[in-house]
Amino acid sequence: MRNWLGPLALGLVLAAATAWAAIAYIPYGLMNVAIDRLGQGGVNTMSHGNLATPARQPVVRPSPDLAYSSCPYDLAAGPLAIDVTPVPGRYSSLSIFDAATDVIFVRNDVEAAGKPFRIILAREGQAVPAGAQIVRANHDRGIALIRLLLKDPAEIGKLDTVRRQSSCATVTKLK
Repeated sequence: MRNWLGPLALGLVLAAATAWAAIAYIPYGLMNVAIDRLGQGGVNTMSHGNLATPARQPVVRPSPDLAYSSCPYDLAAGPLAIDVTPVPGRYSSLSIFDAATDVIFVRNDVEAAGKPFRIILAREGQAVPAGAQIVRANHDRGIALIRLLLKDPAEIGKLDTVRRQSSCATVTKLK
């Protein structure tokens, strides 16, 4: 009976170590995949993607009635300014995800009173513009994602001009 206790203990230790490694590292791997898929325009640049189709699904289970704009970010070069221009009369939201896939900020058009807004995304210790709304991130990398709800996919053409007013860029001057 004692002959199987050693292998059982070793199996339990290996299972626990594997589970810990999976929990610790899989979110970072998933975020790297998302950054690669959504980063058509590059890092620290807003991309305004086409509507999802069965053949083109850049995010997991995309909604066909949402238009996505994304900004894969890297704060290593400094803070990031994210400017959001809501489309009048349409639900939209900005969500910021860090490298561990944690949501660190969310604001929708109702909370913004339908008005454009700017947030500065920065790591602790990075200099930021005075008077700006600051969101502090625990990781250099992640994704800012804007979702715009459409009543009909065909209306994206007339809403695209306003949607493309949202942007992100590394902060180069502190005011």
